[in-house]
Amino acid sequence: MVIRKANVEDYKQISLLLNQLDYTDTEPFIKEKVERLLMDPNEELLVFEEEKSVIALISVHFIPQLAVKGDFARISYFAVDKNIRSKGIGRKIEEYCTDLAIQRNCDRMEVHCHSKRKDAHRFYMRQGYTESPKYFIKMLTQSN
Repeated sequence: MVIRKANVEDYKQISLLLNQLDYTDTEPFIKEKVERLLMDPNEELLVFEEEKSVIALISVHFIPQLAVKGDFARISYFAVDKNIRSKGIGRKIEEYCTDLAIQRNCDRMEVHCHSKRKDAHRFYMRQGYTESPKYFIKMLTQSN
């Protein structure tokens, strides 16, 4: 088992994991998205690999802050294969990213997690996250 930087060839397995989070139909564009994220110096797209199979992924953005000393890290996507959850893999990859954030002078991590993902909420609470309500979003395109 190893945590490593994703590579473009992982895109199909990444798409399957995202599908488990109800992000369906990502395969037509996921390869391009992976390529873009891998080139971004403020992004870490990591996978957890076991026996040459990607069983988890995490996408973390490091965001410089203007008005406060510390920067922050934002988890944008985090998935562990539903068939092997609750075995410590999520904890390992989240803690790995916490260490990366500290190395990059971040003083906090944040994650936005849909209200329906109750198991994920319990996981984040165990990892030391606290709820911070009031999240606003403005849609710029119409979904079909």
